[in-house]
This record gives sequence, C-alpha cells and structure tokens, in this order.
Amino acid sequence: MARIPDAFIDDLLARTDIVEIVNARVPLKRQGKEYAARCPFHDERSASFTVSPAKQFYHCFGCGAHGTAISFLMNYDRLEFLDAVDELAKRVGMEVPRDTQQRNQDSGTRDLYAAMEAAAQFFRRQLAASDKARAYVAGRDISPEIVERYGIGYAPDGYGALRDALGTDQRRMQLLERGGMFSKNDKGAVYDKFRDRLMFPIHDRRGRTIAFGGRVIDTPSESRASSPKYLNSPETPLFHKGRELYGLWQAKQANAKLERLVVVEGYMDVVALAQFGVTQAVATLGTATTPDHAELLFRNAPDVYFCFDGDRAGRAAAWKALESVLPRMREGRQAFFLFLPDGEDPDTIVRQEGAGGFDARLRDATPLSEFFYAQMQADVNLGTLDGKARLAERCKPYLAQIPDGAFGDLMKQRLTELTGLGARASTPETHVPAHRVHRGGRGAPAPRRSLVRGAIALLLQHPQLALALEPPYTFAALRQPGVPLLAELVALVRERPDIRTGGILEHFGEREEAAALQKLAMQSIPGEEAAWQHEFRDAMAQLERQTWQQRIDELQEKQRASGLDPRDKEELRALLGNLSTR
Repeated sequence: MARIPDAFIDDLLARTDIVEIVNARVPLKRQGKEYAARCPFHDERSASFTVSPAKQFYHCFGCGAHGTAISFLMNYDRLEFLDAVDELAKRVGMEVPRDTQQRNQDSGTRDLYAAMEAAAQFFRRQLAASDKARAYVAGRDISPEIVERYGIGYAPDGYGALRDALGTDQRRMQLLERGGMFSKNDKGAVYDKFRDRLMFPIHDRRGRTIAFGGRVIDTPSESRASSPKYLNSPETPLFHKGRELYGLWQAKQANAKLERLVVVEGYMDVVALAQFGVTQAVATLGTATTPDHAELLFRNAPDVYFCFDGDRAGRAAAWKALESVLPRMREGRQAFFLFLPDGEDPDTIVRQEGAGGFDARLRDATPLSEFFYAQMQADVNLGTLDGKARLAERCKPYLAQIPDGAFGDLMKQRLTELTGLGARASTPETHVPAHRVHRGGRGAPAPRRSLVRGAIALLLQHPQLALALEPPYTFAALRQPGVPLLAELVALVRERPDIRTGGILEHFGEREEAAALQKLAMQSIPGEEAAWQHEFRDAMAQLERQTWQQRIDELQEKQRASGLDPRDKEELRALLGNLSTR
C-alpha cells in the first residue's frame, strides 16, 4: 500500500477522540483532566492506565504500554497499522488518500481475497461430500466443532477438481493462479496444486483466507512416494510464510485477552490442542521462527512458549527461535522452551494427558535465560580462565542485542556470575535522559531538568511553541546531548504545524528515543500558556548564548594556536558583541 502522508496522520489523530476509542473497549473514569482505568495490557488491581485527551495518547505506569489511538487499536484489537488507520478514518469521515494506481491495486487485491475464500468454501464442501476424507477426520478424532472453527476442508484427488469448479473464466483462473492454487507442468498445462489432501486454510490478522496447508490422508503410494506429508501454498501477493502464523486468528477469537501463545510445529498439533481446550497454540508454516514471527507473537501475547522435539533437530529449531526472540525481549516479555519426549508431539501428549497435563509441562518449561546459557556453556570448561573467556566472548554479541531494561541487565549479571568478568549493566542513556516518573502519582512534577531536556519536554507537550522560532536555528550547532533531537523536533513541528503530542510520539515510535520521550510527555508541567511560552523562549535564548560562547571558545583557541584571518576576527567581534548586549 502506498505510504500515508504524515499530514493525514496528524489530521486523523487531531480529529479522533482517543477517550471515546478507549472507553468503548475499556471503561474509563475521569480523574481531573485525564481518564483512568485498570490497564488492559497487564493484570493489575489499581488503575494505573491513563488517557490524556489533550495530548491524545495513553500510558500505563505499571507495564509501560503507551501510544496513540492508532497504536491502541493495533494492540487491543490487534490490527495492522493500515487497518487501524482505516478504522479511525471511517469513524471521523475521512478517506485515506490513495492514488488511482493504488485504488486499482486495492480492487485487484479484494478480488484475490474473494478467490481464496471461494477455494476455502470449495474445500469445505468437498470434505462434507467425501466418505474417505470424513473417515480420516473421524480417525484422527477431530471434532465437528474444530473442523468448523478452523475451516478444515478436503482437496479431491485428480488434477482438475478446483480448476473445473472455480476456474470458470480467464479472470478467475488468473486470480487462483496468483493465489498459488495451481501448478504447471513442463508443457505449460495448469493443474490443481493440492490433491487428495486434508486442507487447512491460513488466515491473516483480519480472518481472511490467504493461503493453505495440505496434509496427505493416505500413505503415499510408490508412484507418489516423493509427495511431501505437508504441502504449503507458495509465496504470493497475500502470503509470506515468514510473516504468518497458522491458528493466530482462531486464538484471538477464542481468547478475549491472550496471556500466552504456544508455538508448535504442525497444523494437527494446533487443532488437537484447541480440541482439548488449549486455545492459544499457533504454528509456523514450514519454516524456522523468523524475526517477523517473533514480533508478531509478542505483539499478541506477553509470554511465548516454543514447543519442540527434544532431539538435535528440535534444539536447533529452538535456538533459531531464540535468535529471533532475543532482540525483542523488552520489558514485560517472557519466552520459554518446552522439549517433548522422543516420539511425542503436542497432539499425542494432549490426548494422553489432557489440557491439565500439557499446562503442567508448560509450567515446567525452560526459561529463555536458562536455555541460552545452557547452550552457550555446552562445550566450555568454566573451571579454566580460557573457558570463562570463551563463554564471555561467545555471549557478548547476543547480549548486545537485548533491549535496555531489567532482563538485559540480569542476563549480563548472570554472565558476570559465571565468568567473574564485569559486564556493563546497561548501555549509555539515550540522547534524552528521562527522569523517573513516580508510579503512584500520574503526571507527577518532574525534577529539575537541564535546559535541553526542559525545552524538549515543553515542546513535546506544547508543540506549537516551536512555531515562534525562525530558521536558521543557531542552537543546532551546540555540542550537547539532546540538541540534535531538539532541532529535529523544532523542524518536525514547523513542517507539520498541526501535529500534537500523540503525533510526535507516533513519529518517533520505532526510534531509540521513544521510551524517553514517552516519559517526558507524561510529566506534568505547571503554569499557563503564557508561562510556557516565556520558559521556552528563555531556554532557547540561553541555548543560543551557549552556542555563541562555544564558537567564541573555538575562535580564541584558534587565535592562540595559529592566529585569525580577517573573516574570523570579524566573526569573533560580532559574537562578543552579541553576548554583551543579550
């Protein structure tokens, strides 16, 4: 989809009543100028979740969740960014800007979704009509309710069942081919890709059919011995296997709030667990866990359990998952690894032990930290200095990927315990060191701030203050922490004069400064607009004087070292004059 203009997002957020959006899903109570509730993103007894209509964003003092109306819909309704924008735009009567080419693409995409859904309905009808397929489903003890919930179907044997039923014209044939439903032989003849297989439709985050997985229901004959047990749709405009999870749509429908997700290896594992009441299972689609998978998992649940065989291949798959998860272990997220006995899988375990037995195994799962250090130490002798040095060097690049926070600090502390080598507890502060906000007091007054941080805090909460500044911005040359960010904020507001606090936080949402800016935005700045304007102007004037002094020092140093040319002398006189008159 074409990029949505920043001005449209600013206007959309300005027109959207975030209190109305949140209150429709989480009942809010007014507290002064803000609204409060118990946080919908973590369990708590007191109301630490606040919504600010003036700043157009929400923040939880307990778990740190924060964002705008867009991110709230993404996290609560679990929508993609573009879907959340569409939802808000419809509410306020705005049309998301799309050019003619994009509208044509959207129309073609809708037709492709419709073709995939038609294929799913065809497979469901074939399951109901096939004695062979229904006998297989009954033999695997899959209940009718689960067949319905997951839309399970059957692709008939033969090369043209789907093609003959749905490929009624050239347009439909092209759509089905784009959706990966056909294959071609060497002579160019088109035939059904899925034949004599139990069919599992794969859904996107909005419940639309985007692909299929097919499982053979007979032991392959000699002529079909090369046929894989599972066959997945190829990559298509709708389907990218490294970004999708089978069963996620159903898990979201079955759970008002997902506390955990259990990642298993196959479709049948997901289906069997759901039948026995474990409704939080998902599966990767014939590929190792990717970074996109990891982000999608944590976007939907704080705790993720990876369930693998206990053999060498299972542990290798678990390590791949750990590599994808580690850079995403932000505050509040947890990952665990459950290794099953030889010859067992989630399907067989849950049928033998029930949901209670499977849950007990999950409770005993290995935490990521324990699995990480067990793997890293596997061939290291910690009884020697060489072994300790090897472990430290081996761990260093992995630990560097962990986001700042308690988990990263504790992982480094554990390395120190194992090796005796000091590990820096945390990386240096971001350019905007954020003062700690008192958890018991929402919007507690901030401690004394530096000039730069104070200007950023004022500008963040009252963006229109920047409109009084005219370029060029002298202070931008000042070599102090936070100055580049302050200059960027001023430029952003002048470029987008209608932007509000929520829009600024949205703009920096993926940047390292985001968490610090969020904390500054939550601080309470006392006073009235006139006082804020005076404070901001005074701060900028002081920064300008510091910039002049910085340049004076440079010129005087140059004068002592090698002398000044006429232009330098003129600049020095002007700067000294500026300081004496201001």
